[in-house]
Amino acid sequence: MTAREILLQIGQVLTVLLLAPLIQGIVVQFEERVQRAQGPGIFQPYRDLWKLFHKQIIVPQTASWLFWATPIVAFTCMLTVPILIPVLTDFPLPLSDMGDILGGGLILTLGSFFIILAGLDTSSAYGGIGSSRAVMVAILAEPTLILVFVGITLLAKAMLPFVVNHLLVGNWAAYWGPAHLFLVAAFFILLLVETDRMPIHSSTHIEVYMIEEGRILEYSGPLLALLKWASAMKQFILYTIFCNVLILPWGLSKQGTAIGALGAAGGLVIKFVLVACAVVFVETAQSRLRFYRYQEPLAASFLLAVLAIIGTQLG
Repeated sequence: MTAREILLQIGQVLTVLLLAPLIQGIVVQFEERVQRAQGPGIFQPYRDLWKLFHKQIIVPQTASWLFWATPIVAFTCMLTVPILIPVLTDFPLPLSDMGDILGGGLILTLGSFFIILAGLDTSSAYGGIGSSRAVMVAILAEPTLILVFVGITLLAKAMLPFVVNHLLVGNWAAYWGPAHLFLVAAFFILLLVETDRMPIHSSTHIEVYMIEEGRILEYSGPLLALLKWASAMKQFILYTIFCNVLILPWGLSKQGTAIGALGAAGGLVIKFVLVACAVVFVETAQSRLRFYRYQEPLAASFLLAVLAIIGTQLG
């Protein structure tokens, strides 16, 4: 393990840590512009985090140690996944062999699992509603995510995302093959669900649509800041997997130089802007759905993932 590889490893984590609120701000700003509103600005998430870190922590009397541990666990999980995936380089770094693509998915789900438990821990009505709804969505979302990762593994005959990246960059037949296109479509639907961009979600405190906000409603101050930051990092990680592994696998540093890493970080922002445009278009073009219809897009994603797996076996 050389000093350059250590710096690149740290750089990947810092890229996710520092740019995640910016991507959140860009998505919100695009959404506001499409709705012909002014919007708070792309740097508003940074200002929100700064304010929350300087506020007092208020803990419900019914909260246990789980209430305190959840923000730390969720934040740590989101700092771990960037070690395993191609963020800046197209080759694995020394710690990338700690886990494969399924291991990264497990770590992502672990953070969400603790947040669900924390929503139930305080015995709050809103926390219970948010957690129960999150579990109902996860019943279809998590198996579909696993199937997508299995499809990616079968496509590349390997469980490392770097191998998938190399396959799609060097093989146009595989890139335009039906198995890969099905995986892209399935993962895009999951991207909407996991980043709260489906028409059953709402980022506001509206009881009918509260899922994510309901689970963390009892949090305040730095603990709430950690959860908000972890949510932004989760979105960044999912965008990274979608762009660098599936749909836009180009533009990563091949030699691991400082200029190459900075260029890869800039290219990542451009990729995210393109995907954010598609996400905002799909989100605003759809009418608001009743919550019980959440299974329709997830069932479609599940079916696409199954078709992708069948396609990899027939191909």
